[in-house]
Amino acid sequence: MGYTIAQKIIKAHLLSGEMTVGSEVGLKIDQTLTQDATGTMAYLEFEAIGVPRVKTEKSVAYIDHNTLQTGFENADDHRFIQSVCKKHGIYFSRPGNGICHQVHLERFGKPGKTLIGSDSHTPTGGGIGMLAIGAGGLDVAVAMGGGAYYISMPKMVRINLTGKLQPWVSAKDIILEVLRIMSVKGGVGKIIEYGGEGVKTLTVPERATITNMGAELGATTSIFPSDEITRSFMKAQGREEDWTELSADADAVYDEVIDINLSELVPMAACPHSPDNIKTIEEIGPQTVDQICIGSCTNSSYLDLMRVAAILKGKTVAPNVSLAIAPGSKQVYNMLARNGALADIIEAGARILECACGPCIGMGQSPNSKGISLRTFNRNFEGRSGTRDGQIYLVSPETAAASALTGVFTDPRTLGDAVDIPLPEKFEYNDNMVIAPAPVEEMDSVEVLRGPNIKPYPQTAPLAESIDVPCSLKVGDNITTDHIMPAGAKILPLRSNIPAISEHCFTVCDKEFPTRAKSLGSSIVVGGVNYGQGSSREHAALAPLYLGVKAVVVKSFARIHRANLINAGILPLTFVNEADYDAINQGDELSVPNVRQLILDGKEELVLVNKTNGKEIPVKCELSDRTRDIILAGGLLDYTRNSNSN
Repeated sequence: MGYTIAQKIIKAHLLSGEMTVGSEVGLKIDQTLTQDATGTMAYLEFEAIGVPRVKTEKSVAYIDHNTLQTGFENADDHRFIQSVCKKHGIYFSRPGNGICHQVHLERFGKPGKTLIGSDSHTPTGGGIGMLAIGAGGLDVAVAMGGGAYYISMPKMVRINLTGKLQPWVSAKDIILEVLRIMSVKGGVGKIIEYGGEGVKTLTVPERATITNMGAELGATTSIFPSDEITRSFMKAQGREEDWTELSADADAVYDEVIDINLSELVPMAACPHSPDNIKTIEEIGPQTVDQICIGSCTNSSYLDLMRVAAILKGKTVAPNVSLAIAPGSKQVYNMLARNGALADIIEAGARILECACGPCIGMGQSPNSKGISLRTFNRNFEGRSGTRDGQIYLVSPETAAASALTGVFTDPRTLGDAVDIPLPEKFEYNDNMVIAPAPVEEMDSVEVLRGPNIKPYPQTAPLAESIDVPCSLKVGDNITTDHIMPAGAKILPLRSNIPAISEHCFTVCDKEFPTRAKSLGSSIVVGGVNYGQGSSREHAALAPLYLGVKAVVVKSFARIHRANLINAGILPLTFVNEADYDAINQGDELSVPNVRQLILDGKEELVLVNKTNGKEIPVKCELSDRTRDIILAGGLLDYTRNSNSN
């Protein structure tokens, strides 16, 4: 029996465990990336581990999220990250150089290598055949220190692409179709691997759009073969020596196969407020649009923006529309400026934003009240745009540009003959905005610069003998990390200050939660299906930790968030019978008796006692030997320090 692409990479990087679905495997990590919204905490954690210099082949810190500097906080964090990078062997991508995933794809990613990043859209690297996985900052810190990265061995899903996209239908429409088929929880515990003749019709930037937004499936990662198309892209980036061929064996076995005929796809949109709420543009009809944003790590490549420029050239944005465009990298921005496409975009009336995440993470460009905003982004969770009642639709760059001109939802197929934008034989590249770390012999003389907003990691403690606490909050299904720990221009600058950012924890669901949780001292949170979907932000675990949350009991977890809870020392419990969710109300007194001994004994089925109504509720706590020790120690940081001292 042969191997899939992902299985080949896992096998080559396997440090512990067996490649049996569901069992824990430890992987050697070749590369890491961080961004500034998660990076400050990741580097504080790296310092706490005590390893003097990173042990990966390449680690890069990007500044792309917190670039709106309305106070000293973000600038201080950037200065801290830059000084940590210089001291500890990490490359530093300066603000303005671009979005981490776009730049990493262009300049650093290598087929067949492993990459973890403290951002959930790290699977973008799968567009060039990397095993690229989003992770919590502490997992990234451990990997930088030479530790393994652990996942449950995923199932393998092959998406078999046949045919060829029609004119004006794009890669964004492919991943929207996958989301329509699989849903936002359909990829949990799976790696999505693309194959079939249709793959050969897709460029690397198009493949990267698909693997990027595969994060919304809940998948561990997504990956394409590394083939001659990959080779051409890397050659054009001046990195042909980094290319290696990689494909699945002909007799590879998949747990699931999905067939998609590219020829049958049409322009689509993800409607509010979920990436899997899919309709065709034709079904939505000519609804008036208030705002359009083009960019993000999903759709800000040279190919995307050249197509947008071709649509806008010689025309003017509709008077009812605000159009904002953010190139994904300095490389893209420079090339658009040199070939005249940027002038076409500006002439049409677009507002040009810096090469950063910007509106995608709620950093500016919030739509008007109840405004309809078409975005080429990857998420449209309620309130994420910065406007609580904003109506956010996710579309392709082609649909966005066409709609910007008409002022209503517009199927780009009405534009006439499609524009043919070939990828350049040679990209213009200049890595002058990437700062190399200090040589080993100079690192001891480098001072790490800390601002007053940077606070220590929250205090942790070993798992108690029993948990006897009230339920401080009960929430429903598909609670995202944006619900738990919101983003946006007001909150993101507090990412390095857990006491301050905890004041915003769960306020999207209940404005009183932070006050109530602090007054209770310790508590349990109860949730529904797919709890913690979305971002990799470990702050969605660290803020509850600071507020005294000892356990989270849900119907099911999203992968990264569950790992982050364990890393924070918070007990992740799931209902054995989902109907028992109804047996708990906010304010009920709950107990998990003798929990430490039961976890120590390797018991997976525990009993949650609702003292208020007398109900005994069976719950699961599925842990590996390693994660059991992490929970007992009080979290991954304590576990790692204890391991290093032994």
